[in-house]
Amino acid sequence: MPYLLRKFLFLLLTLWAAVTLNFVLPRLVPGDPIGAMLAKYQGKLDPSAVDALTVAYGLNDQGSLLTQYVTYLGHMLRGDFGRSIGQFPTPVVDIVAQAAPWTIGLVGICTVLAFLLGSALGLYSAWRRGGRVADALPPIALFLNSMPYFWFALLLLYLLAFRTGTFPLSGSLDPFLTQFSADWWKSLLRHAALPALTIVVTAAGGWLITMRNNVMGVMGEDYVAFARAKGLSEGRLLNRYVLRNALLPSFTAFGMALGFVVGGSILTETVFSYPGLGLQLYNAVTTLDYPLMQAIFLFIALAVLIANFIVDALYAVLDPRVRDGKAG
Repeated sequence: MPYLLRKFLFLLLTLWAAVTLNFVLPRLVPGDPIGAMLAKYQGKLDPSAVDALTVAYGLNDQGSLLTQYVTYLGHMLRGDFGRSIGQFPTPVVDIVAQAAPWTIGLVGICTVLAFLLGSALGLYSAWRRGGRVADALPPIALFLNSMPYFWFALLLLYLLAFRTGTFPLSGSLDPFLTQFSADWWKSLLRHAALPALTIVVTAAGGWLITMRNNVMGVMGEDYVAFARAKGLSEGRLLNRYVLRNALLPSFTAFGMALGFVVGGSILTETVFSYPGLGLQLYNAVTTLDYPLMQAIFLFIALAVLIANFIVDALYAVLDPRVRDGKAG
């Protein structure tokens, strides 16, 4: 069976499993949205209104789990994810469509920047090892990579927003601005600066360590020693023999990271109240908003699977041994 066909069939099988788990897992969460609402208002909500809320949210007489599953699959194929419980009666599709551009624009760009910056510094650290700057980079990268996102985000928020007022404390835009005007773009960049810095700084360290280890492993291979013995220049040795082979493992991880961009950076978006999918997912979990949770989980799974499929296809182009089944 051709390589890409096998990968595509595996994608379909994994997608079906993800859809099934996406249906089952929210229903295993203790409690229900009505109970969460009653607890939130601490007795201020009239218990007689529970039946009315149950009907309004469509939680009455749902039938058996099998019936719910078949209905869920039918609605999903039509792109109908129902109405949000936490933001009733807004359709889930509208919430996702409104939040997705913010997440993709922020987390997507920051993921690419973190990968490029970390990989470049990792390559430099391995290629110039023994130098003062090159040897100082790995400990710094380990510290940054192990630093919790939310802690660094809170630190930036306190120092650069609360104390100095240089950046806004929350949100994504100032109100009453004309869309795509100069002031609109300035406001957009000011609000995105601290979340972007949080993601890039904390993620670049991991890419640095990964790239450095890959380059060190490639430099120990026999073909690199043979190329150096032939008298090839350092630039040609780096570009043709070291960089391409060291990038392959990082390229696979980068594809997966791009897939997870759709899920957003939950902690970062929550700390900065940035209106992306990560914040919407957090709100959906806290309010037991099953339709919104299912939609976001499904989009995350689909994005990861598609990203992995694209990476597998590109990987086969970069390394023909994978396509031929000869890679070890």
